[in-house]
Amino acid sequence: MDLDVFVTAHRTEWDRLEHLLRRGRRLTGAEADELVVLYQRTATHLSLIQSSSSDSLLTGRLTQLVARARSTVTGTRKASWRDAARFLTTGFPAAVYRSRHWWVPTAVLSTVVAALLGWWIGTHPEVQAAIAAPEDLRVMTRPGGEYETYYSSHPAASFAAQVWTNNAQAAALCLVLGAFLCIPVIWILFLNMLNLGVGIGLMSSAGRLDVFLGLVLPHGLLELTAVFVAAGTGLRLGWAVIDPGPLSRRTALAQQGRAALGMAIGLALVLFVSGLIEGFVTPSGLPTWARITIGIAAELAFLAYVYILGGRAARVGDTGDLAAVERSAELPTAA
Repeated sequence: MDLDVFVTAHRTEWDRLEHLLRRGRRLTGAEADELVVLYQRTATHLSLIQSSSSDSLLTGRLTQLVARARSTVTGTRKASWRDAARFLTTGFPAAVYRSRHWWVPTAVLSTVVAALLGWWIGTHPEVQAAIAAPEDLRVMTRPGGEYETYYSSHPAASFAAQVWTNNAQAAALCLVLGAFLCIPVIWILFLNMLNLGVGIGLMSSAGRLDVFLGLVLPHGLLELTAVFVAAGTGLRLGWAVIDPGPLSRRTALAQQGRAALGMAIGLALVLFVSGLIEGFVTPSGLPTWARITIGIAAELAFLAYVYILGGRAARVGDTGDLAAVERSAELPTAA
């Protein structure tokens, strides 16, 4: 495409669109119809120029024109409590449900890795010796040792806040770094499973695995599920870069990225609940069976939330993405 000829042919239309946008609400009915037509044409022109030219100044001007025209044509709206309710009851659970083919296998495989690491560490004294000196290991795993006192080492409220912050950061890293071809997400998952495997191995070698599980399961079920969902979403985001399917790589990444952003907000709330359990239930004086029951109940509630509410929303077409009117229009690729 000869860019100079193209610009000469369509400059008048772009100037006219800019003039109509400046007039704002003072447009007549005919002028409003003309603005819509010019908006559609300019969007097509922008698509053609982006695919065949590297003129950043022209692309920037048309991008701004299209954005302003779209805002004028579709209007703007403010977020409301109704939007928040819709997100919590349909958008977020639908997004988690639709990504289940990513995070469920991630959860299963990660759990197997943690169990194998725990078995390997617990049955190989030389591996334990490489982790710490025998005396230090005894201090960590004995009754009243570090593994037990960790959950009551700080006031419950501040500990819950610290746990929530740390876990939210881990989940956010999985979501954000997934775009880098999935590799950082796999590394973050491995580090988490290694940390869990070390605890399983050391406490099992000391004959106190039941105590360790009694401390981890109340909050760990929900906490790890949230991390697995974040990791699965990050892997899905990374796969959109590797194999975008029938969409362009930019469009596929934008779709998965918007869903991941919503997922981050929802998972922050899930991890907040997990942090409350870890801060107030795990170190409490409740019997082990009662603490584990609370953890299982929280996990089952989340899974029911995802599979019942999320499944219902997904079946009627909710993807967890923004509503169609709030998304950038997908520009045609031909005039």
